[in-house]
Amino acid sequence: MPRQQPQPRLLASWSILVYAFLYLPIAVLIAISFNDSPILSLPFKGFTPRWYQQSFADQALQAALVNSLKVAGSATLLATFLGLLAAFAIYRHQFFGRNTFRIALNLPILLPGIVTGVAMLAYFSDLGWDLSLWTVILGHTVFGIPVACGPILTRLAQFPRSLEEAAYDLGAKPAEVFRDVLFPYLWSALISAALLAFTLSFDEVVVTIFLTGRENTLPMEIWGRLRTNITPEIAAVATLISLVSGVLVGLSQGTQMNADGRR
Repeated sequence: MPRQQPQPRLLASWSILVYAFLYLPIAVLIAISFNDSPILSLPFKGFTPRWYQQSFADQALQAALVNSLKVAGSATLLATFLGLLAAFAIYRHQFFGRNTFRIALNLPILLPGIVTGVAMLAYFSDLGWDLSLWTVILGHTVFGIPVACGPILTRLAQFPRSLEEAAYDLGAKPAEVFRDVLFPYLWSALISAALLAFTLSFDEVVVTIFLTGRENTLPMEIWGRLRTNITPEIAAVATLISLVSGVLVGLSQGTQMNADGRR
């Protein structure tokens, strides 16, 4: 008796349920951000954009946004640079503990954020460092390195070594080979890695809780207000953050796909 194939409708229904479970809370959040009600709740009482206008005029949110951009920008630069070096080390060299190094590199994103945060807080305390935006930057860099290293290492694994060998045969120096041969091949992976690291750093809360000082990042400012003053203004800010994060992730994936398509 031939085996009966599963019904496509059942699979489609299950897929719809899964996507609804994942994205329905975001849809509710967006609806609340336009709700003409002073409290963060439904039912919908009317449409108003005033919560967005209020969030743009909020000086505390503006200061927190500037801090988040400083932290995310600095952590992205450090993570992308160190991720590039780590990718080259793994790809080019056979050294003792290579596989262990690769596994250890991914531990910051495999471990729960609270473990990473407590460990780095204890480390900075032993060093006698005061908590500030710099400790947050270093913390974000630690878990940004494996995020940045992944796309770069994947692109390096696809690099045709014959191009590099031909450049050396023609008398090019190592710096010239990197600038004229490797970098044009890797630039899309670097952009993708930087966008992912920036998105992860900008949205990070758990590690930031343990490492921040007196200056708040935007997610920390939102977290603090959720405990004291819950208004639809928070939903408006969260909607904007979700939109920006989605755009950055989309750009990252689009960059990778365009680069793969040109090859």
